[in-house]
Amino acid sequence: MTVVEPSPSPIVLDSIAEVREASRRARAAGQTIGLVPTMGALHEGHARLIDACRARCDHVVVSIYVNPTQFGPGEDLDRYPRTLEADLAICRERGVDVVFAPKDREMYPQGTIATKIEVGAAGTILEGAIRPGHFQGVATVVLKLFGIVVPDRAYFGRKDFQQQLIIRKMVDDLNVPVLIEVVPTVRERDGLALSSRNRFLDPEDREAATVLFWALERAKSVVKRGERNAERVAEVLAETIEAESRATLDYAVVVDAETLETKPTIVDPARSAALVAARFGAVRLIDNTLLA
Repeated sequence: MTVVEPSPSPIVLDSIAEVREASRRARAAGQTIGLVPTMGALHEGHARLIDACRARCDHVVVSIYVNPTQFGPGEDLDRYPRTLEADLAICRERGVDVVFAPKDREMYPQGTIATKIEVGAAGTILEGAIRPGHFQGVATVVLKLFGIVVPDRAYFGRKDFQQQLIIRKMVDDLNVPVLIEVVPTVRERDGLALSSRNRFLDPEDREAATVLFWALERAKSVVKRGERNAERVAEVLAETIEAESRATLDYAVVVDAETLETKPTIVDPARSAALVAARFGAVRLIDNTLLA
């Protein structure tokens, strides 16, 4: 890896051609390229992704794009926070070289595209069942970003557990020459996983939302004590969340951490994950943990 000084301020680009040229120049200079794909509304969780990228890559690119194709009818596309100036300040503090902040017409000149990524069975369960087409939109835009930035490495958070698994599978299946790095979930002091949607929680729901973390911790505890019945561990998750009157449970499951398959017995807790999703008022949150 070539030793380079991070840029004092990121270059903000909104065209594909300019980003490709920036990557071409970096590559010609012998630099490694890292990408952190985001939808903006950056927080400390995103900052950790950028830090991980900065530590391993010479040329750091952060994309900020609220991708419409991963939102379904009635979802919060219009409400999703757009905080570009604050996002740029975080990128500046973290030594980002290029921010790619395209408009819809740049990413989808015809308003849509005919070619889309089919993500398979893993994209039709859990989040995929509740948000049909979501992961197709995610995988397609991520592959577009890989083709634009041409990174050596790309960084994703473990909080979006199903997403990172699907992206890793896509890269493996299609022989995409990008190393996917997964960064641990960043949490508030009370355990709530950082999310751009947390800002929409009212004070009572914000306090109640910590039940997701405590449910996951309780599940890990019963597994540590020897419980290996996956259905029973899932019941512990659900019972804990449903005991919170402000929470409406969407799902609480124990799955294989590499396939998302449900199995009756937890053979290896380190390869098993607990995934939960619940609504607090109008805000829907997800969280997860490995069981060891």
